[in-house]
Amino acid sequence: MTQVIAVFDIGKTNKKIFLFDKNFNVVYTNSIRFEEVKDDDNSPCDDIEAIETWIQTEIKTIQDKQDYTIKAINFSTHGATLVYLDKNGKRITPLYNYLKPLNIDFNPFYESQGCVESFSRKTASPAYGMLNSGLQMYWLKQSKPHFWNQVETILHYPQYLSYLFSKKATADFTSVGAHTAIWDYDTMQYHDWLKDENIHLPEPKPGKNAALSVVNGQDIFIGKGLHDSSSSIIPLLENNKSTDREFVLLSTGTWIICMNPFSKETLTENQLKNDCLCFMTPDKKQIKSSMQFLGCVHEVNAIALSNYFEVDKSHFLELTLNKALCNEILSASKHMFFPGNIPNDFKGNLKELDSFKSYEHAYYQLIFEISQRVHQGIERILDTNNNLKDVYISGGFNRNNIFVEYLTQMMPEQHIQFPKGKNASALGAAMLMKDYLHQ
Repeated sequence: MTQVIAVFDIGKTNKKIFLFDKNFNVVYTNSIRFEEVKDDDNSPCDDIEAIETWIQTEIKTIQDKQDYTIKAINFSTHGATLVYLDKNGKRITPLYNYLKPLNIDFNPFYESQGCVESFSRKTASPAYGMLNSGLQMYWLKQSKPHFWNQVETILHYPQYLSYLFSKKATADFTSVGAHTAIWDYDTMQYHDWLKDENIHLPEPKPGKNAALSVVNGQDIFIGKGLHDSSSSIIPLLENNKSTDREFVLLSTGTWIICMNPFSKETLTENQLKNDCLCFMTPDKKQIKSSMQFLGCVHEVNAIALSNYFEVDKSHFLELTLNKALCNEILSASKHMFFPGNIPNDFKGNLKELDSFKSYEHAYYQLIFEISQRVHQGIERILDTNNNLKDVYISGGFNRNNIFVEYLTQMMPEQHIQFPKGKNASALGAAMLMKDYLHQ
């Protein structure tokens, strides 16, 4: 039987399993979607019970078929999601959605830490409310004491999925370092506010550490799991470790996240005010990043354009690259949809649509403005003395030739490239388990 590493890649929409062989080729994959359920406040959330059952059933099914021998299991999930366990190791709360509105004023908390600006810089965590998983803990303690009084252990989502198999409470650097407001990037350890609130979390360990567990009668090494954005950069770091070429990775989807693993400079308050933050690698190195909701901006405004010009909402997929139009819009360098900040509903200045003679022209303008914000995001996360050579684009926007063309023209001294292979988050999680294939 082929020896494999199993990786569960759990996104907000799709839940996937991959089996990787010794050459990190995918030899099996399966995916599923689950309908959301309601939490105790009647807000939508993931059906964690269904996800737990599916994950355990997938492993048992693969073991029973005996086509593959699973040597290790690892996990990659979206961030800003916590699981609370009681003294018996049982889950206490629903899996709260990071988009859930919070009915709590965090100002007293920030004031107790000096001010929101200095605390956010120190923790590399913009004040994102529920997206700061540390503030989720604070919210639960303040708002739901009937749950909080039962809490014995707090795990980030990937570590909880690992716990299902290992029964070990763990933490990893990629999860605690991802805009959580619990990691002090100045001292590179948990922030002191956790002690003040009597919150105790597992000490994070290097990502390559795994626990040997018995799963349905078979010995399998269980990885601790990773935050998906940080996991997606691992294949590039592995493939480039023998060179001195610096790169940034654009992870594109609903969010466009620019990640620079070569930055040595401390995050500044000015960077923080401009959508910059830090992630961490599995071995505790900062990844200076910028994070913008530009995939959502694209979706909302592409639909508005299609309605105005009476074409299909996916009409942009049919456009061929028009370099002359790119050059024309670049030369004009006007911001017609977003002359200032992007509004909360993500809609551009649609009154300007009257000035466009075609859907194509309007769409090219929209992508120019998105591309320029991405370029600014890259510029903000570069150190003063940088040696940036390559810009890798992963995710949906690497198939958008117009976006790629704009970025190519905006960055003539860099090479725009595309990571080899797909499913970078799952691949990164698998690569950390490679030492266990032969044990």
